[in-house]
Amino acid sequence: MRKAVVDGNRATGRGPARYHARPGTRRSIMAKLYFYYSAMNAGKTTTLLQSAYNYHERGMRTVILTPTLDTRHGEGVVASRIGLKASARRFAGDENLLALVEADIAEHGTLNCVFVDEAQFLTRAQVWQLSDVVDRLHIPVLAYGLRTDFRGELFEGSGYLLAWADELQEIKTICHSGSKATMVVRVDGQGRAVTDGPQVEIGGNDRYVSVSRAEFKKITEGQGHL
Repeated sequence: MRKAVVDGNRATGRGPARYHARPGTRRSIMAKLYFYYSAMNAGKTTTLLQSAYNYHERGMRTVILTPTLDTRHGEGVVASRIGLKASARRFAGDENLLALVEADIAEHGTLNCVFVDEAQFLTRAQVWQLSDVVDRLHIPVLAYGLRTDFRGELFEGSGYLLAWADELQEIKTICHSGSKATMVVRVDGQGRAVTDGPQVEIGGNDRYVSVSRAEFKKITEGQGHL
C-alpha cells in the first residue's frame, strides 16, 4: 500500500481526478478507495472541495457525502475554514451508501467520483459499502476525516478506512510547539484538556486543538493548558 503526504497548508486538490471511471471500460480497474486523514484544521475539506472542482472543470460529475450529525455550516453544506463551500448529500448512520450511490446514478446518470467529508463518522458497514462502490461500480471514493478522537482513540470509520483503503494519505498540520500535529485535544472554556465525555461532540476551534503527541501527553496529564 502506497502512503503519501499532502501539505495541509496548500489546497492542491491533487487526487485521482484523471480517472474517468465507467463500468465496463479499461480504466475502471483504476478506481480505488482513498483515505485522507489528519488532525483538525489541516485543510481536509479545502482539499476535498478543490479535488471536486478539478472533476467539474473536466466535465465530470461527482457527489459529496456528509454525515447528518455535522450541521456546523447548515444542512447539506460542506464548507472549509477559508470560505470554500459546496452542496452535499447528507447521510445517516444507518444508511446504505452503496444503495445511495446506485440511486444517484439511476437518477442523474454517470458518476465519476464520490467524496466523503468527516469520514471518521462512518460506520464499519458504511466503509465496507464504500469499498463496494469502488469494487462493484468502479467509481473512485475519496474519504477525508480525522484519525483519532480527543482521547487518542481511533474513530470507527477511521479505523476501518485505515484497514481497508487502497491508498492512505496524511494531510499535515502544525502544533503550537512547531512539531507536526497528529492528535486532537478537547478543551473547556479555560483551555484545559477534557478527557471524559462522549466521543462525538461537534465543535470548532473553541473546543478542539491539534497538537503533537508529546504536547497531547502533557496537556491531558494536566501539565498545561491551551
